[in-house]
Amino acid sequence: MSIEVGQVLPSRIIDHVDPEKMKLLSALMRDPNPIHFDRTAVAALGMGDKTVNQGPSNMAYVLSMLGAWAGGVDRITHYRFRFLGNVFEGDRLEATGTVTKVNDTPSAFEVECTLALTVIGASEVLAGVGTVLVEKE
Repeated sequence: MSIEVGQVLPSRIIDHVDPEKMKLLSALMRDPNPIHFDRTAVAALGMGDKTVNQGPSNMAYVLSMLGAWAGGVDRITHYRFRFLGNVFEGDRLEATGTVTKVNDTPSAFEVECTLALTVIGASEVLAGVGTVLVEKE
């Protein structure tokens, strides 16, 4: 695999954020915040009429994209994100990344990337950086 600074990673499209999966994740995480499963709670806060996706789920979309490119999520050694906005049920998303630095080590390339999650047709909702180890062929 050839890796160069400025290289754009293959993006990942999430066609539809599923509110049923949000409910399930809330239960699994023991997250009692009703904005993830109760539309009336979201409306009462003045945030519209769609449930809000969990932050860890939004990060997972991006990390899955990064891991797929690197050869597995186990290759991710570091990441850091800033939350810039909300993702709502039904949103269509794109996870993207760009190589910013490549360190050549004896066994692998240590690759740093900028990362983002964008609501397609709207705005960026997550921005960050990640580092992966990509094995040499």
